[in-house]
Amino acid sequence: MKIKTADFVISNSKVDKCPDSKLPEYAFIGRSNVGKSSLINMLTGRKTLAKTSAKPGKTQLINHFLINNNWHLVDLPGYGYAKVSKSTKRTFQKFITAYFEKRKQLICAFVLIDSRHKPQKIDMEFMQWMGEHEIPFCIIFTKADKLKPKALEQNINNYQQEMLEYWAEMPEFFISSANTGMGQEEILDYIDNINESLTPA
Repeated sequence: MKIKTADFVISNSKVDKCPDSKLPEYAFIGRSNVGKSSLINMLTGRKTLAKTSAKPGKTQLINHFLINNNWHLVDLPGYGYAKVSKSTKRTFQKFITAYFEKRKQLICAFVLIDSRHKPQKIDMEFMQWMGEHEIPFCIIFTKADKLKPKALEQNINNYQQEMLEYWAEMPEFFISSANTGMGQEEILDYIDNINESLTPA
């Protein structure tokens, strides 16, 4: 898939104010410092589509972007240790939950995992919640350029072993780097293939 257009649509904290559209949606979510905004900008080829910040937790709203006029990319707030007040965190964690439970247009969520670290409890618990609520998701391992190939392979193998203790099979996963563009083609082709399968023959 080639991204020809990527336009901001709306930011909000209420699911019922998300776009009234039948277009398929793909949501991106991860821990607060996982590199989500940089990945979104890399995927879309737009350097400033999603706001990046040196401070984790910049995204605090549900952000919709219209891609190629036929699907929505949804940038969700990060979970984890963003430096915001507890009351603010509770508020946007609540609407993240509401988004996943209520948004019928959601086709797949991409859960971003920092490839440099061993499996994190908060990531495992979040994916467990997704599984229990039957929300389809894939994993994107980010920041792959920060590791040597053998170390990257070992980290991902460790993650697979951890996942398979709780899951019957490993979810679909991708390896990415916002700096080098690694994973862009594979992730966009995955979305494109799903979109094609949704289109009536």
